[in-house]
Amino acid sequence: MVTFIIRRLLLVPVLLFGVTVLIFAMLQLLSPIERSALYVKDFPKNEKAVEGIIRQYGLDRPLYEQYWRWLVGTVDTVNNVRHGGILFGDLGYSRTSSTPVADLIASRFPNTLDLTLWAIGPVIFVGIWLGVQAAVHQNGLIDQAARIFSIIGTSFPTFVFGLLFILIFYATLEWLPPGRLADEYMQVVNSDEFRRYTTLITIDALLNGRFDVFWDALKHMFLPILTLSYISWATFLRVTRSSMLETLRMEYVTTARAKGLSEHDVIYKHAQPNAMIPVVTLAGFSVVGLLGGVVITETVFNYPGIGSAAARAATQLDVVTMLGFALFNGFILIVSNLAVDILYAVVDPRVRLS
Repeated sequence: MVTFIIRRLLLVPVLLFGVTVLIFAMLQLLSPIERSALYVKDFPKNEKAVEGIIRQYGLDRPLYEQYWRWLVGTVDTVNNVRHGGILFGDLGYSRTSSTPVADLIASRFPNTLDLTLWAIGPVIFVGIWLGVQAAVHQNGLIDQAARIFSIIGTSFPTFVFGLLFILIFYATLEWLPPGRLADEYMQVVNSDEFRRYTTLITIDALLNGRFDVFWDALKHMFLPILTLSYISWATFLRVTRSSMLETLRMEYVTTARAKGLSEHDVIYKHAQPNAMIPVVTLAGFSVVGLLGGVVITETVFNYPGIGSAAARAATQLDVVTMLGFALFNGFILIVSNLAVDILYAVVDPRVRLS
């Protein structure tokens, strides 16, 4: 087990190197003048000033030198100030948000992480439960209802569900508003009296004893979570059902039943654990999607996360910001894949020996 994890950890630097090379290659599609906008807040109109920026950051140098400078930046020996360097957190300047890309990610990612924290349970566990029930009651009423549920979930676009939920729960019933927080609670969160422990509003609200803030935050997240969950349940249901049906036909399941084990033990202690291998992969990609920012859902519900910021940057052709998000999402994908590999070894002991 330890050897397996070490082997996977050794691959992480190689994968990160590959991601940086890919993002750098995308940067080369821009001209040196366009790339110089990475490093300045107010782009100069003077041609000589632009040429000075290009020389200062080595954008006219050979590719390998540009790549190294992009990674580590350059240090001004006079002022001892580092310019650039993604390894030091400088991902460029976001024109759409008028702030460094790293600061934009730092301000938006906690909101996405907060949404992921409360969405991951309903997304994964309810979807798995539905798939197991559909497989156990194959061709029965529950299975037929689950199939219809799955077809509807996979057929409709995400924004259709989002707009439908807004129409019902916000416009008609006025129960669940979009956005992040009500104005009065946003003032509380931004006040000096509200101590920030984790940067996650729901967790910090509980730690501060402000259950009113916690409840308001959950109300604003309920519709995005419901939208994400319904779409994901349809996929988890189909994958889990298919895997469970295949597992229930295995000889060891027949043997377990022949020994007189209860149907509950046969399903949940023998069949379900062995049917979880493909589900673990799906769960890993679901987490990546949530952490990377669900663009459509966050945009529809005006939720200030990574996804809505990426959508705004894309609509305004802010290439620098988009590449910064791509690099960040690449890092999340690598870490998530590492976690999935480790979960494989936990779920299936055969993987540890491979």
